[in-house]
Amino acid sequence: MPFDGRILSGVSVLAAVVDGGSFVKASELIGLTDSGVSRAISRLETRLGVRLLDRTTRSVTLTDEGRRFYEEVKPHLNAIEDAATVASGASSAVRGRLRIDIDPFLLPLVLAGRLGVFCERYPELVIEFVTSEHVGDLVSEGIDLAIRFGQPRLSTLVSRKLIEAPILTLASPRYLERYGKPKHPADLARHRCLQFLDPYTGRPFDWEFIRGKETVVVPTSGPLTFADPKSMLEECVAGTGIAQIIGWGVKELLASGALIDLFPRWHGERFPLFAFHPSRKHPPAKVRAFTDFCVDILGKL
Repeated sequence: MPFDGRILSGVSVLAAVVDGGSFVKASELIGLTDSGVSRAISRLETRLGVRLLDRTTRSVTLTDEGRRFYEEVKPHLNAIEDAATVASGASSAVRGRLRIDIDPFLLPLVLAGRLGVFCERYPELVIEFVTSEHVGDLVSEGIDLAIRFGQPRLSTLVSRKLIEAPILTLASPRYLERYGKPKHPADLARHRCLQFLDPYTGRPFDWEFIRGKETVVVPTSGPLTFADPKSMLEECVAGTGIAQIIGWGVKELLASGALIDLFPRWHGERFPLFAFHPSRKHPPAKVRAFTDFCVDILGKL
């Protein structure tokens, strides 16, 4: 098929529909009427000979053919956007919409309550937070940035290690009064330990303790297994069991005595926090701004 400039125009409208999730949102993003967006998509579908979108009264979703097409063309749209940004001298502008797939621990326990400063700093930027089971294809899912704990698993993404978090083993006074305080990490094999699922393996994380050159891996078990760290932390405070928690976000609980750090001399284990974004020559300024903000906040905890 020879190149047709109308295809590029139609693809831009398609991208707006995917990003906005509806024709109405797309019309707001690109300045067309709702009917103008609909006609542009229909013309593109006719030109390509495939149906790209499933339309209902409540939602618009990509068909299988539409998803494959969009995954192929989206990187090229990104490249055009990058080139235009550099050419216009606006590479430092932080504005528009930023969609972030964020770690379920980081947002409620660390960033919540601190985001107002970032919003005031960049008033032309609108942020949408989502949390998926695990990081997938950011392009097809319309994600600009993913921030997650753990080593990178997708080679197609650009990754940047932001910081390493300490892992603390915590219990409440209520639990210790009832079950006693373990003296050594190995004692945890006989305690009620709250488990947290690794989203990639579907199994609970191992409990590892590091002190200098000494490493101890302890088999643990308990009555509850979580995929939500905030709920696990609340159960730990309530005395249900012992939990391993990333050291950020629990400072006040430790200071008040609501939680006790059981093994302060075994803080050698570190859990890296990574930022992921699609492979692009020039990461958008909005992505750089938010990752730098996270590093700044975490460095002060």
